[in-house]
Amino acid sequence: MALRLRSEAPGADHWIRVFRRAMACRFEITLSGEDARHVSAARDALDEADRLEAALTVFRESSDLMRVNRLAEHVPVQVDAELFDLLDHCRALHTETDAAFDITSTPLSRCWGFLVRAARVPAAAALATARAKVGMGHVQLEAAGRTVRFDQPGIELNLGSIGKGYAVQRMGAQLHARGVRHALVSAAGSSIVALGGRGQGWCIDLRSRQQPDSLPLARLFLRNGAVGTSGAGEQFIEIDGKRYGHLLDPRTGWPSTAGLLSASVVTHDAATADALATAFFVGGLDLAERYCATHPDTLALLTPDDGAARPRIFGRYSGAHVEDL
Repeated sequence: MALRLRSEAPGADHWIRVFRRAMACRFEITLSGEDARHVSAARDALDEADRLEAALTVFRESSDLMRVNRLAEHVPVQVDAELFDLLDHCRALHTETDAAFDITSTPLSRCWGFLVRAARVPAAAALATARAKVGMGHVQLEAAGRTVRFDQPGIELNLGSIGKGYAVQRMGAQLHARGVRHALVSAAGSSIVALGGRGQGWCIDLRSRQQPDSLPLARLFLRNGAVGTSGAGEQFIEIDGKRYGHLLDPRTGWPSTAGLLSASVVTHDAATADALATAFFVGGLDLAERYCATHPDTLALLTPDDGAARPRIFGRYSGAHVEDL
């Protein structure tokens, strides 16, 4: 996803970008030149990315999430309110997306070799063993004591499909608390929070990762909302001449066969947008259509891999306008 910035406001003759690397990607806060007084607030907000990476990553044994992964198959593990609420949100999204979104799918990625960038077709027995260790139904959340417990060995939580969105959402909330009313917060170009937005709003071009220099798939003008995008990346495997990407369907254990190049979701918060983009990429057009029909203020743009390079659009978001290209 690429950002194309415009503003109709007088005095917005340049842009200020404040950025930092965290969670293996670039976090960036964009301000209009007329909002230069908020640079200090933007720098402080970037600290959230570091804080959340330390707490939620699976690449540091000291993180709160890794403590859960180590201990929860043996005893209930108490966590802080922030992590408990995020896990509870993941459980709700798992149910609402017919299990297409699942933060326990790491054993499948390991089985397919995607974690070490050595993709392979696993043996049937190995895949069956990995599938037995996947499913939010194995994760027990007890609200009274804020505890997490796994009901069998081998369960692993991984927040990679929602963590960046959650981080930019928290950063946006911190900026708003500091009095910032117009800013664009992004992570890896795929998770975005738009605060305010003068004129028509922040202009966001959605582009194919496979053809980044091509014309945009769609152009959004967004005010007070969030965008999450999921798509076919660089990791893939070919089976009988057909290409399969690294995004796995947790319900089957196989790479997604929904036939999409990308899935973008616009809604009120970036964590939800990120999770839904992953779920819709896995679940396809039918899932996106059903979800948007029953969840107001959710807009989905899905690009089928049919050569047309035009997204299918479901639902709506009150702060978003999709421009015809």
